[in-house]
Amino acid sequence: PVRAVFTGKANCPYYAKAELLAYYLQANLPDFRVHKITKHPDKWEEWLRDICERNGWEHKHSPIIWRELVDRGGKGLLLGGVNDFLEYAQHYYNITSPMLSEEMLAIAEENLQAHLEIEKEEEEIKSLINPLQIWITSASAPTCYHLIPLLADGKVFGMTTEISIHLLDTEQFDRVLCGVVMEAEDMAFPLLRSIAKHTEMEEAFLQADVIIVLDDILFKHEVPCLEDCIRELSDTCRVYAPLIEKNAKSDVKVIAAGKTFVNLKALMIRTYGPSIKPENIIALATFWESAAKAMLARKMNVNAAGVKDVIIWGNVTGWSYVDFSHARVYGFDSAIWGPPDFSRPLCNVIHNNCSSEFLSARSSVNSQEYHGVGMAPAHAVATILRYWYQGSPPGEIVSVGILSEGQFCVPEGIVFSMPVRFHDGIWEVMTDLEINETTQEVMRLLSHDLIQEKLVALRKIREMRPYKDGKITS
Repeated sequence: PVRAVFTGKANCPYYAKAELLAYYLQANLPDFRVHKITKHPDKWEEWLRDICERNGWEHKHSPIIWRELVDRGGKGLLLGGVNDFLEYAQHYYNITSPMLSEEMLAIAEENLQAHLEIEKEEEEIKSLINPLQIWITSASAPTCYHLIPLLADGKVFGMTTEISIHLLDTEQFDRVLCGVVMEAEDMAFPLLRSIAKHTEMEEAFLQADVIIVLDDILFKHEVPCLEDCIRELSDTCRVYAPLIEKNAKSDVKVIAAGKTFVNLKALMIRTYGPSIKPENIIALATFWESAAKAMLARKMNVNAAGVKDVIIWGNVTGWSYVDFSHARVYGFDSAIWGPPDFSRPLCNVIHNNCSSEFLSARSSVNSQEYHGVGMAPAHAVATILRYWYQGSPPGEIVSVGILSEGQFCVPEGIVFSMPVRFHDGIWEVMTDLEINETTQEVMRLLSHDLIQEKLVALRKIREMRPYKDGKITS
């Protein structure tokens, strides 16, 4: 059997002549099959160049015709243009085309109109399926690399929700972004409609549904100056926030992640983007919450997934307090056993003075030099997005940095990590939790620390330098 592939500009009269002769051969020869590809005149040259480079052919004009002896996609044998095909048909089948020039032009015009109608129908079908637009800043970071498969496998947004991922970074990381894009495309995720890289600030956050801010401050000295760090952070947020207001959707969700100044990052985005819904800007605490649970699990020799309801209070990546007064443990090996849903209060399992001991352990987590390859932070981002879109496990406590409205006597106007639950696409603070005196005193100190950080940031607002030439500055 012979499969002939006919491709050409939709308005090309020579393509129309070859096409009609091909259909005549298909109707009269049982082993002759035709596959037709039309291209819009504006896209023809680029498409022809790409197909010739891929197959090692040389061809300059419309149409281009080749034979395939296997299923479509297999190696092809180039026949050439319209004259080459006419000679092929005359030589092998003793058939030629008597079509006149006027007929060729009329059919070419019909082909163009049909092609435009098909394109319009395809665009209408695509518009019915609106993928979530996910933007990730500082996308050359290892966290982004590990995050993409988690976002694209369907567990975060649902198995019927398509997504488009946009990777944003500086020009110096363009090659890195190209590699990430190619690898993601090679993995052929069914729900990943598209993935693209961006280095131009003017196109940042277009139609964004979700924005994940991974930007971190690179400490250039062993003891960095707080004001210098805040100036660098404010620079970034001063660029991002107005673009989010201008380009993103009105209900865009923004997650401030990373390992430095996460609370302040969320606050600065809110400060420079006053029209962004404050409840849609959060600071990610899940990574540190998971790290605390893992440390507890090692201490008790249980699976880390069996430790629930650990709370991170305060400044996620600064001075914070790990509160396990509400924590529970599942699957603990002891004299008391129960069904899989049986749990015990953590304080009944750990009998020594674990409060001060674990605060010290928490400090060591914060002070370690960060050598991770991004798996844990990526999982933390994916987890909080899954909770946001599909709800957190019933009854479980989740720690999130949010703009305080006075809950738990925390001063208003600072981003403070506190316990929440997610449901129906929103979160709510678990204000019904009982807080002991020790926790209240610690929270007062943590609030003071965040207020001082905020005041330093506000003093530096007038000194911020803008981005240049529509590109992110390093």
